[in-house]
Amino acid sequence: MIKPHKATNQAQFLLRRKLTVKGLGEDQWDEFIHELNHHPCVDFAELKPDNQLRVTYDGTHWTIDELLALIKAHGGHLKAGWWTERKLAWYRFTDDNVRTNAKHEPFCCSKIPPMKRK
Repeated sequence: MIKPHKATNQAQFLLRRKLTVKGLGEDQWDEFIHELNHHPCVDFAELKPDNQLRVTYDGTHWTIDELLALIKAHGGHLKAGWWTERKLAWYRFTDDNVRTNAKHEPFCCSKIPPMKRK
């Protein structure tokens, strides 16, 4: 099923993240998912089996580190391990890449450069 995007988010800069979160009870999960879905930068958040959080957010305005801070504020923590650290490093890299691409001013290589007047 295709979920509609929020009108404020730019579809080309949406990033989808999967994280296994530990330490949250059922009531805390409900509150946390509700808060994420009402956050202006988050397009969609849901809880999958085995405490897997799936979040899609606008990479131009939000980062994985802000998501991790929000998880920690609710009393949760990520599953520890080598693979989790690798995923976080990749998520940080792509967050930076999306933010850089959003700020980039495109130019045309075949365009004649402006002439300087003397």
